[in-house]
Amino acid sequence: MHRIRPFAGEPAAGPWTGRPIVDVCTSLLGLATSRTVAQGPPVIAVDGRSGAGKSTFAARIAEVVGGVAVVRTDDIAWHHSFFGWADLMRSGVLEPVRRGETVAYRPPAWVARGRRGAVEVGAGCRAVVLEGVGAGRRDLADLVDALVWVQSDADDARTRGIARDGGDVAFWDEWEAEEVPFLDEQRPWERADVIVAGSLVLDHDPEHEVVVAPAPASS
Repeated sequence: MHRIRPFAGEPAAGPWTGRPIVDVCTSLLGLATSRTVAQGPPVIAVDGRSGAGKSTFAARIAEVVGGVAVVRTDDIAWHHSFFGWADLMRSGVLEPVRRGETVAYRPPAWVARGRRGAVEVGAGCRAVVLEGVGAGRRDLADLVDALVWVQSDADDARTRGIARDGGDVAFWDEWEAEEVPFLDEQRPWERADVIVAGSLVLDHDPEHEVVVAPAPASS
């Protein structure tokens, strides 16, 4: 057993249990599907600190479930705002998804800066995974059917995040100065349906297992 030291203000989750990744992902899909009242596919939010391992877990859901569209908050936030993107996500992506529409959304900054492509959700997908810091924010909760919080060790998250950003410590500090108060106010871990360990807490087979803790309401 290893210990995760979460960020200040975020309680340490537990007890931790290793479970087959297939079971966790299919259970999440089933939960989200049972809750949705939309015409379109259910939406699963994967939230957590920067560098927590959200992208890794979102990719595992897509791999295990199949037919899943992954939408990244970073793509909506790109050259717009670290966290002031909820209206764009709502009107550009999630509301059309709920109506069962095909999405090919180009945020305003993409148009202004000539970024190619679009944020896409194809017709007939089984689920949409909304991944990124703030995916579980309150002002989008009415458009989300299940919420995962990825808890990470604070030192792990910093090391990973800085490495991912090419060693840019200044950018990490700028980001964290906004991320910490945003998450302190939002507290998505309190509304999570399952908490996933983004740092090593139990020895397990990462190819076939994921380490999880119960949601606060059920612990």
